[in-house]
This record gives sequence, structure tokens and C-alpha cells, in this order.
Amino acid sequence: MNQVKRAEMFRRFKEANPNPETELNYSSPFELLIAVILSAQATDVGVNKATAELFPVANTAAELLELGVEGITPYIRTIGLFNAKARNVIATCRILCEQHDGEVPADREALEALPGVGRKTANVVLNTAFGELAMAVDTHIFRVSNRTGLAPGKTVLEVERKLMRMVPREYLLDAHHWLLLHGRYVCLARKPKCPDCLIRDLCDYRSKTENETQGEQTDTRKVRRKREAIKEQEDTPVSKRAPGKRQVR
Repeated sequence: MNQVKRAEMFRRFKEANPNPETELNYSSPFELLIAVILSAQATDVGVNKATAELFPVANTAAELLELGVEGITPYIRTIGLFNAKARNVIATCRILCEQHDGEVPADREALEALPGVGRKTANVVLNTAFGELAMAVDTHIFRVSNRTGLAPGKTVLEVERKLMRMVPREYLLDAHHWLLLHGRYVCLARKPKCPDCLIRDLCDYRSKTENETQGEQTDTRKVRRKREAIKEQEDTPVSKRAPGKRQVR
């Protein structure tokens, strides 16, 4: 994919969704941080259900720290790896209270020093909460970047660096959300919805899926050819059949 196509890709994304947002519910940088920590190997829907119960009770570092691991666990029990996440959340709250006056730092190094926060989580917070140009590469963005030819790479870090370099700067702030949503709802892992894709003509993916009508027509043609081959075999006299082949009935 060349730079002209990349620019057109994001122009279309912006036209279709001018103000993309994360699907995690939050009302402060701290709530976003906690939601992202909880979202590892979990769905946004599941996290939102949990935080809808948790945040009205405690939505600051000091309040969650007061709840403690045992206090927070019942609220997040429906989320995968909830025991480890409960410990990370409380440990993170302790550091925020002791070192950052209970506030979320707008600094990558400080963010990545928090328990349960890696480069991807830090990028989400920096980009979404603080408006910094950062690219959080999750499984959806990694797939879309490689499949479309936008920014192919063998590792998450390689894809991140390529995206930061290749996405036109005017679109970089919202690129994370556009790519994530595209991977989540259109460019699916098992069967991408290519007929519904607004960048289908720009994409380098060679195995584009057909729409259902085309697929049904293809299947019908395959069945017809198979039936014709069987009938031809049945109509051929035994003496003229290829040696070693048995008649199928």
C-alpha cells in the first residue's frame, strides 16, 4: 500500500466516523486507566458492566485503595483474570496516591511503571485521556495493519512504529480508534466482511470474501460441476474408463 492509498483510507474513515471514541465507559483519566487495565483478555462490554457497578462506589485512587483487593474483587469477578487484576489495580492505586497525588501521570515512563500497565495500555491512556499522538496496537489493529498492507510487521512494536511513521499526521490522533473499530466490526479475524468494507478497493488482502449471493452462486456452480462429472462417469462404458478407477454409485 502506498502513501496515496493510506491517505485515502483515513479520509474515508474520518468521513464515515468524524469523532471516533473508545467503547470503554469512563469520565476521567483515572477511570479510563482502570478500565483499560481490566480490559486485558476481556471484552469492553464485560468491563463496562463491571465498572458500571464499581465506579459509583469508588472512582478515585484513594477510594479504590480503601476498598482493597477483597473489596474490589466482587465487582470485577465476571472479568477474566479478576484476581490478578484486583491486585494490580490496588497496587496501581497505592503508587498513584504515594507518588502522583492520586492523579494519573501523563508520562509514558511513569505509566509503564504501574502494575498491570504495559506499553499498549500506556498508549491508550496517553492518546485517549491526554490527546497525545500515540498508537496502541492490539490484536485488531495488528491484524488490520498486516492484512491491508497499511503497516505490515511481525511484532506489535514494529507495527506500532510503522503506523506512527506512515499514518498521515492529520489523522494520527484518531487512527487508533478507527483501526480498532474497523478490525472489531468489519475486518474480522475468521471471515472479514469485505463486501461491507469501505476501503475494499485500497486493501492489499488477496483473499477477499464475497457477498452471500456471490458465495451461494459459487457453491451452486461447484455442486453442478460435481454432479455433471459423476453423471459423465456413470454414462461412460466400463471398457472406456481409465484403468484403476472404480465406478461410483
